[in-house]
Amino acid sequence: MRHLRRGRQLGRNQDHRIALFRNLTRALFTHRRIITGLEKAKEVRIFAEKLITLAKKNTLAARRLALARLRDKEAVELLFKEIAPLFANREGGYTRVLKRQERRLGDGGQTAFLELVLESRTKEVSTTAPVIEAEVKS
Repeated sequence: MRHLRRGRQLGRNQDHRIALFRNLTRALFTHRRIITGLEKAKEVRIFAEKLITLAKKNTLAARRLALARLRDKEAVELLFKEIAPLFANREGGYTRVLKRQERRLGDGGQTAFLELVLESRTKEVSTTAPVIEAEVKS
């Protein structure tokens, strides 16, 4: 029974799953946006956001913990030097998962974008945009 065990197994054992999370997180930090399966994206989001929160502390202990979890010196440097300062004033929600309409060709699986939230996606109404009104014919 899986009492108190969180997360998806993704058809892998624990070591394979952790390696998958490390690889996808490295790719996310390097490229800022990746395409992967929807379920994988939702799980990697948790892993990546915890690392970004850790990197915001910017201490030696935080660097060592990040290196222990990510196991890539270049990715940890990138995380602490470039990514963490971008989110210094943000309390959470560093990543976003966007579903794609296209499905994977091999098995038809749902795919998604996993990306870092570098700017707000709020749509601002332009004051200079023309207003189109429909004429009513009677």
